[in-house]
Amino acid sequence: MGDRWHVEVDRSLCVGSAQCLHHAPGGFRLDSARQSRPLAPDTDASEQLLAAAEGCPVEAIVITLAESGEAVYPPEE
Repeated sequence: MGDRWHVEVDRSLCVGSAQCLHHAPGGFRLDSARQSRPLAPDTDASEQLLAAAEGCPVEAIVITLAESGEAVYPPEE
């Protein structure tokens, strides 16, 4: 992919399902409140991170291009 992404988890939406850990085990961790956090908010683009965002049951993961802020996931409508 070659892009740099900024990954955020909306903690007001996260329910701690850990689906992100299943899809991208090196990209997220659950904190003591069982809510997801990205291990590296600014990181190289990866299929695993995109799969984690797409697989989040409450759509709590937001990915943007680090340089421009353009939406990667969820896509702009």
